[in-house]
Amino acid sequence: MPLTDIAIRTAKPRDKAYKLYDGGGLFLSIQANGGKWWRYEYRFAGKRKLLALGVYPDVSLANARERHAQARKILAAGNDPSETKKEAKRLLIIKADNNVEVIAREWHEHHLHEWAPHYARDVITRLETHIFPKLGNRPIADITATEMLSVLKVIEKSGALDMAQRMMQTCGQLFRYAITTGRAHHNPVTDLRGALKTPVVKHHANLKADELPEFLQKLEAYDGEIITKLALKMLLLTFVRTTELRGAEWSEVNFDKAEWRIPASRMKMKDPHIVPLSEQAIATLKELQNHSGNRQFVFPQQYKPSKCMSENTMLFALYRMGYHSRTTGHGFRATASTILNENGFPPDHIERQLAHCERNKVRAAYNHAQYLPERRRMMQWWGDYIDDVINSSKNKIIPINKSKT
Repeated sequence: MPLTDIAIRTAKPRDKAYKLYDGGGLFLSIQANGGKWWRYEYRFAGKRKLLALGVYPDVSLANARERHAQARKILAAGNDPSETKKEAKRLLIIKADNNVEVIAREWHEHHLHEWAPHYARDVITRLETHIFPKLGNRPIADITATEMLSVLKVIEKSGALDMAQRMMQTCGQLFRYAITTGRAHHNPVTDLRGALKTPVVKHHANLKADELPEFLQKLEAYDGEIITKLALKMLLLTFVRTTELRGAEWSEVNFDKAEWRIPASRMKMKDPHIVPLSEQAIATLKELQNHSGNRQFVFPQQYKPSKCMSENTMLFALYRMGYHSRTTGHGFRATASTILNENGFPPDHIERQLAHCERNKVRAAYNHAQYLPERRRMMQWWGDYIDDVINSSKNKIIPINKSKT
């Protein structure tokens, strides 16, 4: 006879545990201490087995019957309900261990060897600020595009459009790692293309060709630290990134080959880069040898020569020269690129010298020496151009000698 709520509530404990059957193998075990446990008795592969279905009154009679019915369906399908329950529990544990924060910190640790320290700090700080508080405890495999978008929209609404885009890119990389390591099956970020506002690109302030004569006159007259003055001159002659110049070491410079080889570890795109040195750049470096030739760094700090020049040294020097908001060290790259393009140098040669990103990683591995002879001629033309500007009261465009290209 099927059980009733009244029969269950009024069942009293005895000296030994006993059972109240509901039918189909479902019964309530009344313990000597008063506990009431739901159990399902069944046979699988010829063996008698018991499946725990919960404790009364937390699991009511109706709930117990639902769980019993589900277990019988599993058994009818040829599977063991007990093993199915164990597997479900195992998957829940895996999900709990594979939440967003756990995987994100693992992903971050995985990439530490290839990231600059300041970039690695920025990445984890952004995750701790914007992602972990909202999604950190969620299983990474359960995150939907809608959830992801809601978090990114908070950043966007604050006006930090660039940060929202960066966080979307970072999360996309995180989910790709989770998929690769078997903790997720879908990257929800791929469904968010076009969902965020695109930030307006602000180009670095840079000098135009007709502004170079005045700038170079002021640079020649600069009365600050000589190493800072020569750093600005070297930056203009090579148009590398300021971080690449500041960290330059004498061991990277080959005077015999007239080239400076920057290792991949110091490049933005993590590919080695060759900078052909013009006669003007070589002369500048030889002058620098008189001031820092016995140091590790070409541009050491004034009071801590064991470290390279700080990131604001050249910028503040430009401010002193009257170029606040008019140009930056990074702006020299745009100045050189514009003038070289206007004077007919092939864009591929210019882009390679600027060490811009090569999206094909296999190709990029061999690109550090690409167009090297042509780039040597281009860099010497650029050095001559700067010399001509210094020696001329007007900005005189130097026509390209056909033999140079």
